[in-house]
Amino acid sequence: MNVMNQLILGDNLEIMQKMDSESIDLIYLDPPFFSNRNYEVIWGDKGEIRSFEDRWSGGVDHYIAWLKERVAEMHRLLKPTGSIYLHCDWHADAYIRVMILDRIFGENNFRNHIIWKRKTGRGESNSKSHKFGTCTDSILFYSKTPQNSAITFNSQYSFEAVGYQDYLDSTFNLIDENGRKYAIDNLSSPSYRANLIYEYKGYKPPKNGWAISREKMEEWDKAGKLFFPNNIEGRIRRKRYLDEVQGKPIQNIWDDIKQIESRTNEAIGYPTQKPEKLLERIILASSNEGDVVFDPFVGGGTTIVVAEKLNRQWIGIDQSVQAVKVSEMRLNKMENMFSAPFTVQLHKYDYDTLRYKDAFEFEKWIVERFNGVTNIKQRSDFGMDRKMRNGTPIQVKRSDGIGRNVVDNFLSAVMRYDKNIYDKNVTAGEPVGYIIAFSFGKGAIQEVARLKNAENVIIKLVTVEEIVPIAKKPKLMVNIADKGADAKGIREIEFTAIGESPAGVEFYAFDFDYNPDTKIFAAELMLNKEGVANWKFKPGQHTIAVKTVDNEGLEAIEVLKIKVNGVVEREE
Repeated sequence: MNVMNQLILGDNLEIMQKMDSESIDLIYLDPPFFSNRNYEVIWGDKGEIRSFEDRWSGGVDHYIAWLKERVAEMHRLLKPTGSIYLHCDWHADAYIRVMILDRIFGENNFRNHIIWKRKTGRGESNSKSHKFGTCTDSILFYSKTPQNSAITFNSQYSFEAVGYQDYLDSTFNLIDENGRKYAIDNLSSPSYRANLIYEYKGYKPPKNGWAISREKMEEWDKAGKLFFPNNIEGRIRRKRYLDEVQGKPIQNIWDDIKQIESRTNEAIGYPTQKPEKLLERIILASSNEGDVVFDPFVGGGTTIVVAEKLNRQWIGIDQSVQAVKVSEMRLNKMENMFSAPFTVQLHKYDYDTLRYKDAFEFEKWIVERFNGVTNIKQRSDFGMDRKMRNGTPIQVKRSDGIGRNVVDNFLSAVMRYDKNIYDKNVTAGEPVGYIIAFSFGKGAIQEVARLKNAENVIIKLVTVEEIVPIAKKPKLMVNIADKGADAKGIREIEFTAIGESPAGVEFYAFDFDYNPDTKIFAAELMLNKEGVANWKFKPGQHTIAVKTVDNEGLEAIEVLKIKVNGVVEREE
């Protein structure tokens, strides 16, 4: 598997085992923390509960074993220049470093133990505490290759570090003739350098010589980066301009990124959601544009959302339907004409969505899941632009009830497509070709049976459901109720969504400013469990979209048009 920009529902170990070795540039993982509880549930859906029960059944040893086999796969997936950042807390960080990362990546490949100060601490409490408060997480940073090897790493800088702004204000307190703030710095060499002892414009060198060569001194002079004292006995110094400062170089204590607060626009209601700035720093530091970023515990989707914003390719996996669908909605919300396409891989797929999606996209998608490949289109391929890895042709029909005529035409094309492969498959008793469709009629089935019995020619008929499981999407009904208007005519409307699914409804989402032209679902509310939401509207016409997502990840959408003008009218 090497398709990028994928959201995948499932067990990350099983999925990683199918991924190509050395195909990933950067891995960030935020696995469930070990906190000595039976299990802690965040999303609450069946897939997550099942996964939590598995990993917590045998204490810390079981937890480490569960995580270790997954990290071993991640090591295989990383490119030699790649890095891994493992996010954890104090409950198991020592176990994880010594028993997992040091053993799999090697002690020499340890780069940093990053301390993220995620909050300032708790407020006053009536109960007496017997220890200092905990306000940090650990992020363990390892590379695929040793310390002295070349890895992808770009130094990062910040203006948000505690006390840094005060430092800038007190240091850059001089102003040049152009109004630019600057500071002056020492230009003397810390150790004796005979080749750097020279006079410049009558100013004598320091005892150990200058810190730069004469050529560099002349270059800085022309650029206005030198400060000349009025007294010729004084010392030339370097000008450092405030507007050229990149920020404070980031060290291993990160105290300039706050955790998500519930009232911020970034919050989606996921209790362990990580801030985008945290992932932005990691992705910028250890990858470049076009690189592949992988998050095997996608959670609230922050890693892949930031990777998308920074023009990286990405893969995200999670056991939870809600995690995958919420991440999908976050990506949809930021979608524009420059966004890269992405796919969502679920346990089951909706028949209507597959049956009526773009024919070319469906053909490519289903053949990839059948382990086929795409031909380089040639004039002599007789329309067979897909094939198995051994060259056997594939034809995809995005239809039901495929008849005998399709089989006849396919056999004729197969014989002309590649006679050598055709003869080889006939001799070996292997299929000469595959036809993929939603269903096949009696005539097609009978003709395939006749060819096999009478002519020893095997054509394999494969239904879409044999390749990917298919289910029926949920049903959805939405009712509205006018809750009244304020003095400015702003009306509050209550929406009640009622979803039905054999798999069980997981959550609802609401887009109160839906654009029917783009059909991009940009949810204002993503994780609504009750199906009831209130929103205020100005007078005029409005389009609202409501989604329900079931336990299989399938969804239904209802689009409503309403008119607010003294009263609320629902338009059909």
